[in-house]
Amino acid sequence: MVQAKCGEGRVKDFADGYGTHNTLILGADTAAISEEDLLRAAALLREGETVAFPTETVYGLGGNALKPMAIRKIFKAKGRPADNPLIVHIADREALDGLVREVTPLAEALMAAFWPGPLTLVMKKQPEVPSEVTGGLDTVAVRMPAHPLARRLIRLSGVPVAAPSANLSGRPSPTRCEDVIRDLSGRVACILCGALSDIGLESTVVDVTGSEPVVLRPGGITLEMIRAAVGTGRHDEAVDRKLVEGEAARSPGMKYTHYAPEAEVILFRGDPEAVLAEICARAKQLSLEGKRVGVMTFDERAQAYSDCGEVISLGSCFQPEQVAQNLFRTLRTFDERAVDVVLSETIEDSGLGKAIMNRLIKAAGYRIVQVEKS
Repeated sequence: MVQAKCGEGRVKDFADGYGTHNTLILGADTAAISEEDLLRAAALLREGETVAFPTETVYGLGGNALKPMAIRKIFKAKGRPADNPLIVHIADREALDGLVREVTPLAEALMAAFWPGPLTLVMKKQPEVPSEVTGGLDTVAVRMPAHPLARRLIRLSGVPVAAPSANLSGRPSPTRCEDVIRDLSGRVACILCGALSDIGLESTVVDVTGSEPVVLRPGGITLEMIRAAVGTGRHDEAVDRKLVEGEAARSPGMKYTHYAPEAEVILFRGDPEAVLAEICARAKQLSLEGKRVGVMTFDERAQAYSDCGEVISLGSCFQPEQVAQNLFRTLRTFDERAVDVVLSETIEDSGLGKAIMNRLIKAAGYRIVQVEKS
């Protein structure tokens, strides 16, 4: 990992097609970001450069949402397909006026309940919002992060900040600064380091252009919480399936394989004892084939897999908040241990578990084995 003293670190040059720069790394040793550091990073955002920064969900890679050149730099740094829409981050309610055509009563109610926080709202966009941000759609996704450093950075920059997760496209989203440095050092202008992300999953994305809220991407704000706040809501049917060729992604995280480690991931769902037996049998066979096997499970069953490979628990299956925070870090740990195949248990597909399973299914490329009791 590249280490750097706060305010001093610079790493290798990177030619991104729009100029060559070094990456300025702030807070890598101390995770202490000064006002001076924030001012430097904010100035880079105003100038159209890319800055990675912590949020309460995952680390984001930001650029001036109103500058198409800055958005293209984000896509270039991540290797991200340009038809994948981005989320615009704001620090104040007033910033919505320049981004969206109308804030409906439904949107107002959800903002009152969950902003600042891990909720992104999809609304009809203003003409000033570049198509590079929206993936060519007539809507824009906006959220106000709860992380104080993120909001301070955005406020100091004076611009709305488009920010997908700060990782190479397709890789597990980063919840630690060292993950960002490993993926993006030399590819971006600046990395602001902070503590581990609190939630560990990207924000919930909700379409509020109709009469009821439609969840396009599940996250820390669950459908149950949305219904409690406004009395209605549903998941978009595309949440649980792969988009077909030519179908537009209405939200980040809908279209392409996401969140995947370098290892192949296979999910196993069904009767717990049957799943245990199937994973152990698969692990034994893969080991005989010369593969290094990882098993991703939960505290309650980790000991049962002790002879089945590199075993990592996501935490208790009865504490989905713990599982969510550990998920992406665990997937990256398997890569650090040079695992070839990850065999994973699943969690109940409700509440926060819906968001966890959404990420797991995409990390596995929709490879799910249904195991029945024999």
